[in-house]
Amino acid sequence: MTDRLGYRLKIGIVIPSTNTTVQPETDGMRPTGVTNHIGRIHIPDLPLGNDAEFETMVDAIGPDLYPCIDRVMTCKPAHLVMGMSIPTFWGGKAGSERLLARLEERAKVPVTMGSAACIAALKCFPAVKRIGLLTPYQPVGDANVARYFSDHGYEIATVHSLKRPSEVQIAHATELDIIDGFKTLAAIGVDAIVQAGTDLAAIDLAAEAERWLGIPVIAINAATYWCALRRSGIDDRVHHCGSLLALH
Repeated sequence: MTDRLGYRLKIGIVIPSTNTTVQPETDGMRPTGVTNHIGRIHIPDLPLGNDAEFETMVDAIGPDLYPCIDRVMTCKPAHLVMGMSIPTFWGGKAGSERLLARLEERAKVPVTMGSAACIAALKCFPAVKRIGLLTPYQPVGDANVARYFSDHGYEIATVHSLKRPSEVQIAHATELDIIDGFKTLAAIGVDAIVQAGTDLAAIDLAAEAERWLGIPVIAINAATYWCALRRSGIDDRVHHCGSLLALH
């Protein structure tokens, strides 16, 4: 007997309680027979106006992370997604790998994180060497994201940060904010653009940007969900979400 709706795959997704983007974006990519199950990590709507406040937010994730995993795992998903990106980049490649090991030990199922998913996505485009990064972060967050991709051998042309003022307000970034970020990065001369920050609603805009910029534009929520599906043996092509889900 299998779950009547999630008969192919149940995915647990843990996100900050302030995040309003991951749930609708992942539901928009969900193939038939796959269901998403959200666990929310309790975190206040903290200000993110400087590096110190940003680091306070990163620390605030810790106390409820494991309890959140425990809660979502009670519905018996076969795969877990870490739906908050900055912890998956923190400390570069080594820090990311340590976090993945801890999450998989807790969940007892395979875990997909945004950082590793973006590397897997970039590998679909072998010609890409030099990338631009779009984030909603402060400089300390940008530095960790850049370090992670550098650790994997990519040249970082620049990081363009929207510097959103609080957790909730990451999702308030406008279409123009995001599009201008993509254009600014492309104008520098990059092989691809990667967008970090799971509460930045960018999948549709990244898909459009690929068409008019002519380079891969990888939105982290698209990369993460794509990676979770493919690792779980789900090969469905999802259109209108960018080349990654449509072609790979």
